[in-house]
Amino acid sequence: MSRPAATADSPAATLDSPPAVLTHKQILSVLSGLLLGMFLAALDQTVVSTAIRTIGDDLHGLSIQAWVTTAFLITSTISTPIYGKLSDIYGRKPLFLLAITIFVVGSTACAFATSMYMLAGSRALQGIGAGGLMSMAFAIMADIIPPRERAKYQGYFMAVFGSSSVLGPVVGGFLSGQDTLMGLTGWRWIFLVNVPLGILALFVVVRVLKVPHIPQPQRIDWWGALSLVVGLVPLLLIAEQGRVWGWDTPRAFACYVVGAAGLAAFVYIEGRMGDAALLPLRLFRNGTFAIGSAQSFVIGMGMFGGIAIVPLYLQIVKGASPTEAGLLTLPMVVGIMSASAVSGMYTSRTGKYRMFPIMGSSLLILGYLALSRVGADTSLVYTDACMLIMGWGLGLNMQTIILAMQNAVPPRDTGVATSSTTFFRSLGGTLGTAIFLSVLFSTVTANITGAFRDAGMAPTAGGDILNDSSFLSSLTPEQAHPYEVGFSQSMSLVFLLVAASLVICLILSILMKEVPLRLTAGNQAMAEEMAQDKALGDNEPSGSVSEGASSGASSGGGRR
Repeated sequence: MSRPAATADSPAATLDSPPAVLTHKQILSVLSGLLLGMFLAALDQTVVSTAIRTIGDDLHGLSIQAWVTTAFLITSTISTPIYGKLSDIYGRKPLFLLAITIFVVGSTACAFATSMYMLAGSRALQGIGAGGLMSMAFAIMADIIPPRERAKYQGYFMAVFGSSSVLGPVVGGFLSGQDTLMGLTGWRWIFLVNVPLGILALFVVVRVLKVPHIPQPQRIDWWGALSLVVGLVPLLLIAEQGRVWGWDTPRAFACYVVGAAGLAAFVYIEGRMGDAALLPLRLFRNGTFAIGSAQSFVIGMGMFGGIAIVPLYLQIVKGASPTEAGLLTLPMVVGIMSASAVSGMYTSRTGKYRMFPIMGSSLLILGYLALSRVGADTSLVYTDACMLIMGWGLGLNMQTIILAMQNAVPPRDTGVATSSTTFFRSLGGTLGTAIFLSVLFSTVTANITGAFRDAGMAPTAGGDILNDSSFLSSLTPEQAHPYEVGFSQSMSLVFLLVAASLVICLILSILMKEVPLRLTAGNQAMAEEMAQDKALGDNEPSGSVSEGASSGASSGGGRR
């Protein structure tokens, strides 16, 4: 018996009428909506960074600026796996529209915040929306495009991600530098620009996104979601605030204990919930999924933790403005886009992808090792070359890991697999940023003191580079040079640690097996899988979590 059809905007596929194969033109029209949504999320990750000091001064709360970042980080990280699971049950389009709507409402609230606490609360709301934008975009793409063809289309996503990484600091620096713009303080437009973009994304998604959905009636794992919140909130708090609070203070230990208890409860609940779990533990028996999750975590540490240091070097040591620092990272974006395009076309043509994470991890290690040689007097040409190598490494890694994890699990778990990639990468990024910035700022004072001693000079009175580096602009080049040398020495240590952590990613890449890519899109594969179940009279899903079974049905007789 065929399943009932859903609404006209999001029709349900049936066993008697499986989803139709989309043409290239239809895929591009759908991608236009997905890319708009992803652009909102990616831009917002960087646009606030260059304006936060201006915002803090205007709202008279500079000392609590970290909470503005932390609130967004916590809600976006935790909501990501929830979106993935709910979209597997209810469909991608409703959840994607919900994410855009929440993000736009949160952006509006941020724009009219009257205090830093109000801004932090509004950023938390904005983060709830952001958690679904990127993961839903990749999951929808998995539904409509076969894995082998998907690689070349993912280059569009990497291009948007890379360009927004450059535009974010530039736009944030420009707008925050305006006293007023159309009657409002300049920094408020950082959030208001999201509103027309979000409304446009809603319009495009409603009009062009016709993604069939095969209903999967399941219980909703509310207890798992609650335990995940209890587990991650204190751990993310201590990761962000530990350097300020102290890693061995009573508040820190309270976070450790509550977080550990919450995560233990989460694992227990997920085991009891089985297939209805927010993150089904059976997926970790799949080698590709388990290794891909670990890779995403380590890549997140290296990407966010290491990249957070580069703009500091450009601004503090090289004297670049926030806008100039954003533009100087363009070689990294070029590397991401070019590597994504080349690897995507090769994978689409040959079906081979395992080599790219190995090559990407090696290039990332090489790039960070080269950056560890950067000093106060190093040419920007050398720094740009290092960033280009890092961009190549990221471009070869990011889309390939997502593709491998999506392809390795049954089609019914596509949303969970996609959101897991983003989830673990965000966790790794949070931990990496906390660790590497702590190393940087805990060693910089001693290195600056040593640089002054080596130069035979006394430190300049009143200079506190840990809290305010603006005083460097008032110093002569000779007076500022020891500060720059000390800071670059601490940076070198951080880059060496990042390179060492990425060795783990290289080892994981070597261990990953190459599962043949399916030749059918996710919705088609799921319809075929359920039709086989019906024909066999089997009440259990036929999709196995084993790597061979997840691709065997389609690799043998797939359709383009």
